[in-house]
Amino acid sequence: MTITAGIDVGTGAVKAVVFDIEEGGKGEVKWLGRSLEKIRQRDPLRLARETYESALADAGLNGDDVAYIATTGEAESLTFTTGHFYSMTTHARGAIHLNPKVRGVLDVGALHGRAIIIDQRGKVLDYRMTSQCASGSGQFLENIARYLGIAQEEIGTLSQQADAPEKVSSICAVLSETDVINMVSRQVSTSNILKGIHMSMAGRLAKLLRAIKMKEGTVLMTGGLALDTGLLAALNEEMAGQKVSVDALSHVDSIYAGAIGAAIWGAFRHQKLAQIGALKLAS
Repeated sequence: MTITAGIDVGTGAVKAVVFDIEEGGKGEVKWLGRSLEKIRQRDPLRLARETYESALADAGLNGDDVAYIATTGEAESLTFTTGHFYSMTTHARGAIHLNPKVRGVLDVGALHGRAIIIDQRGKVLDYRMTSQCASGSGQFLENIARYLGIAQEEIGTLSQQADAPEKVSSICAVLSETDVINMVSRQVSTSNILKGIHMSMAGRLAKLLRAIKMKEGTVLMTGGLALDTGLLAALNEEMAGQKVSVDALSHVDSIYAGAIGAAIWGAFRHQKLAQIGALKLAS
């Protein structure tokens, strides 16, 4: 068994996991520890070290116990780690670990949405992304929740209570926020506003899935909005409305998918380096 860590520095949060992995990621994968910290105007790279140490503490380990520290996301410049992996490949591998049935991934983060089609091994076959100015992002939804005076944890439940949602039409976050302000002035309920936003976001995510020719099978949501039950419900409604046999799911650990994938790929790379006697190159 090989103890590896994965650190995912996103635009909204830092995630760290520690695993005990057999045979370079091909055998048993055992959770040991995890940690998540919202960035909230803090230095992401300094926070990455703190989050990693917190995950080690959760696992009851120290740094000397870890054979390989893998990073993903915006963590390439960290100096205490071993190797870096592209976020698309880590989310794909992490998704397969969380649900082996998935053949698609919807990574919905603070600034963008990304649809990825994968094979049974987690290999990326194709992908599409939203533009960074699109209103289909976690940051946009967080801003709207703040304006409406509700906690982010309430968004999903309130959205599913809607009875007459008003869909936000603009792809520009600034104009979409203006739409919401107008809805509030017209006394549209919070639930109907949130469901309308979710419907708009779901429409864009469904378009990404169509672009990668994901017409059937299971898709796993990852990223910061993976546990937004309102968005998940809206996405499945959108799929049903288009008569597409795609089932969108989430997982309690979906937000850790990138870090999980990094840890698993790290174990695989560590094994390869050991086979060629080049571990000193990775230290």
